[in-house]
Amino acid sequence: MTNNHITIPPIKSQGIKTKLVSWIHSIIPSNFNGIWIEPFMGTGVVGFNLAPKQAIMCDTNPHLVAFYNAILKKQVTARNVRSFLTTEGLLLEKEGEERYYTVRSRFNQYHEPLDFLFLNRACFNGMIRFNRHGDFNVPFCRKPQRFAPAYITKIVNQVDYLSQLFSFKHFEFLCQDFSQTISMADKNALIYCDPPYIDRYADYYNGWTEQNEVELFELLEKIACPFILSTWHHNDFRENQYINKFWNRFHVNTQNHFYHLGGKEENRRPMVEALITNYLPPVVSPKSEIPIREEQTLFDFVGG
Repeated sequence: MTNNHITIPPIKSQGIKTKLVSWIHSIIPSNFNGIWIEPFMGTGVVGFNLAPKQAIMCDTNPHLVAFYNAILKKQVTARNVRSFLTTEGLLLEKEGEERYYTVRSRFNQYHEPLDFLFLNRACFNGMIRFNRHGDFNVPFCRKPQRFAPAYITKIVNQVDYLSQLFSFKHFEFLCQDFSQTISMADKNALIYCDPPYIDRYADYYNGWTEQNEVELFELLEKIACPFILSTWHHNDFRENQYINKFWNRFHVNTQNHFYHLGGKEENRRPMVEALITNYLPPVVSPKSEIPIREEQTLFDFVGG
C-alpha cells in the first residue's frame, strides 16, 4: 500500500478484504520487516498491499495459485490478457451465455489461467465456487457486453501492476494446506490468516468446518511469531460462537463492515468484523483512523 492507495488484484471474490486493508495495516507491529505469510491468500489483496519485502502466499485452491504463479513467471502478461479478453469478450457479446459455458467447460478440462480470469470476471456475483469433483460451477452473470474496452483496460492494469510488484518484492505462491503454511513461519515472520468465515455465507475450495477452526486455533496458539486473524464477530441476529469459545484468549479488535455476500438480498447485511492478534496492536485514533504507533517488539504477544 503506497500513498494510501490500495491496489486491487485482477481476481475478484466474495468477502475480498479490499476495504479492510487500511485497518489491517494500522495494527501491524511498527517494526515488522520480516516474511509475510498467508495460509489463505484468496485474491491476495492483503499481501499484495502490505507485505514489506517478502511473502509466502498459499491456498488449497490450485487455480488461484496457478494464476498468480503464471503472472510471476510472465506466462500471463498485460499484453496477452488484453488480447485474450478482447477476443473472448467479442465472442461473449456475439454468442451470449453459450460462450461463457464453452469457456467454463474448457477451463474444467485444461485449467488454463486466462480462462480462469475470464470466468472470474464473467460469472455471477464474482463468486469462486467448485463442485465436489473440482469443477468450476458458477453460472453466467448474464451480461454479454461484460468486457467493454475500459473494463479490459482496468484488468490489464491490475495484472501489469502485479507484474511490476513481483519484480522488486519476492513472492512465493504455494498450493498447500494451512497447517503446512503455518509450520513454515519463524519468529521473525508475521502470519495473516483469512480463513472462510465459519457459519457464514462463504464458499471455499475444500469447505470449512468446526474441526478446521479448532485446528487453526491450536496451531496459532503455539506459534512463536505474531499473527493477525480475520473473522466475523457478530451481526444483528447472532454472534460468532467461536469468539468466546477460542479467540477471546487473544486481543480482539472490531469494526463495522458491510459485505455483499450471496445472490440474495437478505444475505447482504452489515456485520461487525474482527481482527484477532496475539500481540497488543497499536492504538488507532478514532478521528483520523491513522495508527498512533508506540514502541513495541515483535515478541510482546500472547502465547507462543
